[in-house]
Amino acid sequence: MGQTRLYLTAARDDAEAIFKLLDARFDDEGLPISIFEADEERGLFEVSLYAEDDIEAVAARMRETLSALGNPPDLTIEPVPDIDWVSHSLAGLKPVRVGRFLVHGGHDRQLRRPGDIAIEIEAGLAFGTGHHGTTAGCLKAIARVLQSEAPRQALDLGAGSAVLAIAIARAARIPVLATDIDPIAVRVAWQNVRLNGVERLVDTQTAPGFHHRIFAERRPFELIVANILARPLMGLAPDMARHLAPGGSLILSGILERQRRAVVAAYNGQGFRHIRTDAREGWVTIHMKR
Repeated sequence: MGQTRLYLTAARDDAEAIFKLLDARFDDEGLPISIFEADEERGLFEVSLYAEDDIEAVAARMRETLSALGNPPDLTIEPVPDIDWVSHSLAGLKPVRVGRFLVHGGHDRQLRRPGDIAIEIEAGLAFGTGHHGTTAGCLKAIARVLQSEAPRQALDLGAGSAVLAIAIARAARIPVLATDIDPIAVRVAWQNVRLNGVERLVDTQTAPGFHHRIFAERRPFELIVANILARPLMGLAPDMARHLAPGGSLILSGILERQRRAVVAAYNGQGFRHIRTDAREGWVTIHMKR
Protein backbone atom coordinates (compact mmCIF):
# COMPACT_ATOMS: atom_id res chain seq x y z
CA MET A 1 0.00 0.00 0.00
CA GLY A 2 1.23 3.52 -0.79
CA GLN A 3 1.61 6.38 1.63
CA THR A 4 -1.30 8.58 2.70
CA ARG A 5 -1.18 12.14 4.02
CA LEU A 6 -3.66 13.20 6.72
CA TYR A 7 -3.57 16.94 7.27
CA LEU A 8 -5.27 19.93 8.87
CA THR A 9 -5.02 23.64 8.02
CA ALA A 10 -5.11 26.33 10.70
CA ALA A 11 -3.67 29.66 11.82
CA ARG A 12 -0.15 29.54 13.21
CA ASP A 13 -0.92 29.29 16.94
CA ASP A 14 -3.61 26.65 16.40
CA ALA A 15 -1.39 24.71 14.02
CA GLU A 16 1.46 24.67 16.54
CA ALA A 17 -0.92 23.39 19.23
CA ILE A 18 -2.14 20.68 16.84
CA PHE A 19 1.43 19.70 15.97
CA LYS A 20 2.37 19.34 19.66
CA LEU A 21 -0.67 17.19 20.43
CA LEU A 22 -0.12 14.88 17.46
CA ASP A 23 3.63 14.67 18.01
CA ALA A 24 3.07 13.54 21.59
CA ARG A 25 0.30 11.10 20.59
CA PHE A 26 2.07 9.40 17.68
CA ASP A 27 5.70 9.61 18.80
CA ASP A 28 5.84 5.93 19.79
CA GLU A 29 4.30 4.80 16.49
CA GLY A 30 7.02 6.35 14.34
CA LEU A 31 4.58 8.13 12.02
CA PRO A 32 6.19 11.22 10.43
CA ILE A 33 4.54 14.55 11.29
CA SER A 34 5.36 17.94 9.77
CA ILE A 35 4.19 21.55 10.01
CA PHE A 36 4.79 24.21 7.37
CA GLU A 37 3.42 27.54 6.21
CA ALA A 38 1.01 26.80 3.36
CA ASP A 39 -0.28 30.35 2.73
CA GLU A 40 1.95 33.23 3.85
CA GLU A 41 -0.54 35.96 2.92
CA ARG A 42 -3.33 34.42 5.04
CA GLY A 43 -1.04 33.10 7.76
CA LEU A 44 -2.21 29.49 7.34
CA PHE A 45 -0.16 26.45 8.28
CA GLU A 46 -0.62 22.78 7.44
CA VAL A 47 0.05 19.99 9.92
CA SER A 48 0.52 16.67 8.14
CA LEU A 49 0.84 13.09 9.34
CA TYR A 50 1.96 10.34 6.96
CA ALA A 51 0.79 6.72 7.28
CA GLU A 52 0.77 3.58 5.14
CA ASP A 53 -1.60 1.21 6.95
CA ASP A 54 -4.89 1.36 8.87
CA ILE A 55 -5.62 4.85 7.61
CA GLU A 56 -9.12 5.06 9.06
CA ALA A 57 -7.84 3.92 12.45
CA VAL A 58 -5.08 6.53 12.34
CA ALA A 59 -7.63 9.20 11.37
CA ALA A 60 -9.87 8.18 14.26
CA ARG A 61 -6.97 8.47 16.72
CA MET A 62 -6.09 11.88 15.30
CA ARG A 63 -9.65 13.14 15.74
CA GLU A 64 -9.80 11.74 19.25
CA THR A 65 -6.52 13.43 20.18
CA LEU A 66 -7.60 16.77 18.72
CA SER A 67 -10.96 16.72 20.46
CA ALA A 68 -9.10 18.31 23.38
CA LEU A 69 -9.04 21.52 21.34
CA GLY A 70 -12.83 21.76 21.39
CA ASN A 71 -13.44 22.62 17.75
CA PRO A 72 -10.49 21.36 15.66
CA PRO A 73 -10.31 22.01 11.90
CA ASP A 74 -11.48 19.36 9.46
CA LEU A 75 -9.13 16.49 8.73
CA THR A 76 -8.29 15.92 5.05
CA ILE A 77 -7.06 12.55 3.82
CA GLU A 78 -5.26 12.17 0.50
CA PRO A 79 -3.04 9.48 -1.00
CA VAL A 80 0.50 10.44 -1.91
CA PRO A 81 0.70 9.72 -5.67
CA ASP A 82 2.76 6.64 -6.46
CA ILE A 83 4.66 8.08 -9.41
CA ASP A 84 8.27 8.40 -10.45
CA TRP A 85 9.03 11.68 -8.68
CA VAL A 86 12.53 11.84 -10.11
CA SER A 87 11.30 11.88 -13.70
CA HIS A 88 8.35 14.07 -12.78
CA SER A 89 10.38 16.73 -11.00
CA LEU A 90 13.20 16.92 -13.51
CA ALA A 91 11.16 16.64 -16.72
CA GLY A 92 12.08 19.54 -18.99
CA LEU A 93 14.52 21.13 -16.53
CA LYS A 94 17.95 22.14 -17.70
CA PRO A 95 21.18 22.26 -15.67
CA VAL A 96 21.78 25.45 -13.69
CA ARG A 97 25.26 26.95 -13.47
CA VAL A 98 26.08 29.41 -10.68
CA GLY A 99 29.80 30.20 -10.73
CA ARG A 100 31.61 26.87 -10.31
CA PHE A 101 28.45 25.19 -9.06
CA LEU A 102 26.56 23.06 -11.58
CA VAL A 103 23.23 21.66 -10.43
CA HIS A 104 21.93 18.94 -12.71
CA GLY A 105 19.88 15.76 -12.93
CA GLY A 106 21.28 12.33 -13.64
CA HIS A 107 20.42 12.67 -17.30
CA ASP A 108 22.87 15.62 -17.71
CA ARG A 109 26.04 14.24 -16.13
CA GLN A 110 27.84 14.56 -19.46
CA LEU A 111 27.63 18.36 -19.20
CA ARG A 112 30.07 18.54 -16.29
CA ARG A 113 33.26 20.49 -17.01
CA PRO A 114 36.70 20.21 -15.42
CA GLY A 115 36.73 22.37 -12.29
CA ASP A 116 32.96 22.23 -11.78
CA ILE A 117 31.53 21.60 -8.35
CA ALA A 118 28.83 19.35 -9.76
CA ILE A 119 25.75 18.65 -7.65
CA GLU A 120 23.45 15.93 -8.90
CA ILE A 121 19.96 16.40 -7.53
CA GLU A 122 16.96 14.16 -7.88
CA ALA A 123 14.49 16.52 -6.26
CA GLY A 124 11.64 14.11 -5.51
CA LEU A 125 9.03 15.73 -3.32
CA ALA A 126 11.40 18.28 -1.87
CA PHE A 127 11.67 21.89 -2.99
CA GLY A 128 14.97 23.17 -4.27
CA THR A 129 16.52 21.85 -7.46
CA GLY A 130 18.62 24.95 -8.11
CA HIS A 131 16.22 26.19 -10.77
CA HIS A 132 14.32 28.50 -8.45
CA GLY A 133 15.72 32.02 -8.05
CA THR A 134 16.15 31.65 -4.30
CA THR A 135 18.26 28.50 -4.55
CA ALA A 136 20.46 30.00 -7.27
CA GLY A 137 20.81 33.18 -5.19
CA CYS A 138 21.94 31.15 -2.18
CA LEU A 139 24.52 29.28 -4.26
CA LYS A 140 25.97 32.58 -5.44
CA ALA A 141 26.14 33.90 -1.86
CA ILE A 142 27.70 30.67 -0.58
CA ALA A 143 30.43 30.87 -3.22
CA ARG A 144 31.18 34.47 -2.25
CA VAL A 145 31.31 33.72 1.48
CA LEU A 146 33.61 30.72 1.04
CA GLN A 147 36.05 32.86 -0.93
CA SER A 148 36.68 35.14 2.05
CA GLU A 149 35.80 33.04 5.11
CA ALA A 150 36.70 29.62 6.45
CA PRO A 151 33.72 28.30 8.43
CA ARG A 152 34.33 25.13 10.42
CA GLN A 153 30.76 23.88 10.33
CA ALA A 154 27.54 25.00 8.71
CA LEU A 155 23.77 24.71 9.02
CA ASP A 156 21.28 24.44 6.16
CA LEU A 157 17.94 25.24 7.80
CA GLY A 158 14.93 24.20 5.72
CA ALA A 159 17.19 22.11 3.53
CA GLY A 160 14.59 20.71 1.12
CA SER A 161 16.50 18.62 -1.43
CA ALA A 162 19.80 19.47 0.40
CA VAL A 163 21.30 21.14 -2.66
CA LEU A 164 22.75 23.95 -0.50
CA ALA A 165 24.12 21.61 2.16
CA ILE A 166 25.76 19.49 -0.54
CA ALA A 167 27.20 22.61 -2.18
CA ILE A 168 28.80 23.74 1.08
CA ALA A 169 30.15 20.28 1.88
CA ARG A 170 31.66 19.81 -1.56
CA ALA A 171 33.14 23.31 -1.79
CA ALA A 172 34.44 23.70 1.78
CA ARG A 173 34.78 20.07 2.93
CA ILE A 174 33.27 20.88 6.33
CA PRO A 175 30.48 19.25 8.38
CA VAL A 176 26.98 20.50 7.50
CA LEU A 177 23.78 19.93 9.45
CA ALA A 178 20.81 19.86 7.04
CA THR A 179 17.37 20.08 8.66
CA ASP A 180 13.81 20.30 7.42
CA ILE A 181 10.37 20.07 9.04
CA ASP A 182 9.12 17.64 6.40
CA PRO A 183 10.24 14.01 6.91
CA ILE A 184 9.73 13.21 3.24
CA ALA A 185 12.01 16.09 2.28
CA VAL A 186 14.63 14.78 4.71
CA ARG A 187 14.40 11.32 3.17
CA VAL A 188 14.95 12.76 -0.32
CA ALA A 189 17.75 14.98 1.02
CA TRP A 190 19.60 11.96 2.40
CA GLN A 191 19.31 10.20 -0.94
CA ASN A 192 20.86 13.25 -2.60
CA VAL A 193 23.60 13.44 0.02
CA ARG A 194 24.57 9.83 -0.67
CA LEU A 195 24.30 10.34 -4.42
CA ASN A 196 26.88 13.14 -4.17
CA GLY A 197 29.24 11.21 -1.90
CA VAL A 198 29.13 13.60 1.07
CA GLU A 199 27.37 11.37 3.61
CA ARG A 200 30.36 11.68 5.96
CA LEU A 201 29.98 15.46 5.99
CA VAL A 202 26.23 16.12 5.77
CA ASP A 203 23.91 15.07 8.59
CA THR A 204 20.19 15.22 7.67
CA GLN A 205 17.61 15.61 10.44
CA THR A 206 13.85 16.19 10.69
CA ALA A 207 13.56 19.18 13.00
CA PRO A 208 10.96 21.96 13.34
CA GLY A 209 12.56 25.34 14.03
CA PHE A 210 15.39 25.24 16.55
CA HIS A 211 13.57 23.02 19.06
CA HIS A 212 15.43 19.80 18.26
CA ARG A 213 18.29 18.93 20.63
CA ILE A 214 20.68 18.55 17.68
CA PHE A 215 20.99 22.35 17.45
CA ALA A 216 22.15 22.73 21.04
CA GLU A 217 24.62 19.89 20.53
CA ARG A 218 26.13 21.32 17.35
CA ARG A 219 26.11 25.11 17.81
CA PRO A 220 27.67 27.53 17.19
CA PHE A 221 27.74 27.50 13.40
CA GLU A 222 30.05 29.79 11.44
CA LEU A 223 27.72 29.69 8.42
CA ILE A 224 23.93 29.36 8.39
CA VAL A 225 21.87 29.22 5.21
CA ALA A 226 18.07 29.42 5.44
CA ASN A 227 16.01 29.40 2.27
CA ILE A 228 12.50 29.43 3.76
CA LEU A 229 9.96 32.30 3.71
CA ALA A 230 10.11 35.86 5.02
CA ARG A 231 7.70 35.59 7.95
CA PRO A 232 9.21 32.48 9.59
CA LEU A 233 12.68 33.89 8.96
CA MET A 234 11.77 37.03 10.88
CA GLY A 235 10.46 34.95 13.77
CA LEU A 236 13.67 32.92 13.82
CA ALA A 237 15.95 35.97 14.17
CA PRO A 238 16.59 35.54 17.94
CA ASP A 239 17.37 31.84 17.48
CA MET A 240 19.68 32.63 14.59
CA ALA A 241 21.59 35.03 16.83
CA ARG A 242 21.98 32.31 19.49
CA HIS A 243 23.21 29.70 17.04
CA LEU A 244 25.53 31.71 14.77
CA ALA A 245 29.08 32.18 15.97
CA PRO A 246 30.36 35.77 16.39
CA GLY A 247 31.72 36.90 13.04
CA GLY A 248 29.78 34.18 11.24
CA SER A 249 27.77 34.64 8.06
CA LEU A 250 24.02 34.24 7.62
CA ILE A 251 22.45 33.75 4.19
CA LEU A 252 18.69 34.23 4.01
CA SER A 253 16.39 33.65 1.06
CA GLY A 254 12.83 32.76 0.13
CA ILE A 255 12.15 36.49 0.47
CA LEU A 256 10.21 38.62 -1.99
CA GLU A 257 11.77 41.96 -2.93
CA ARG A 258 9.00 43.88 -1.11
CA GLN A 259 9.75 41.93 2.11
CA ARG A 260 13.46 42.71 2.20
CA ARG A 261 13.38 45.74 4.51
CA ALA A 262 11.25 44.01 7.13
CA VAL A 263 13.56 40.99 7.21
CA VAL A 264 16.71 43.11 7.46
CA ALA A 265 15.13 45.18 10.26
CA ALA A 266 14.28 42.04 12.23
CA TYR A 267 17.89 40.87 12.07
CA ASN A 268 19.38 44.32 12.72
CA GLY A 269 17.42 44.19 15.98
CA GLN A 270 19.33 41.03 16.93
CA GLY A 271 22.77 42.50 16.31
CA PHE A 272 23.24 41.47 12.68
CA ARG A 273 24.62 43.84 10.06
CA HIS A 274 23.62 43.77 6.42
CA ILE A 275 26.39 42.90 3.97
CA ARG A 276 24.71 42.47 0.61
CA THR A 277 21.40 41.76 -1.10
CA ASP A 278 21.13 40.03 -4.48
CA ALA A 279 17.87 40.06 -6.46
CA ARG A 280 16.85 37.33 -8.89
CA GLU A 281 13.48 36.63 -10.49
CA GLY A 282 11.58 38.79 -7.99
CA TRP A 283 13.24 37.17 -4.96
CA VAL A 284 16.17 38.36 -2.86
CA THR A 285 19.03 36.64 -1.08
CA ILE A 286 20.39 38.54 1.92
CA HIS A 287 23.88 38.12 3.38
CA MET A 288 24.29 39.30 6.99
CA LYS A 289 27.01 38.97 9.60
CA ARG A 290 26.93 38.89 13.37
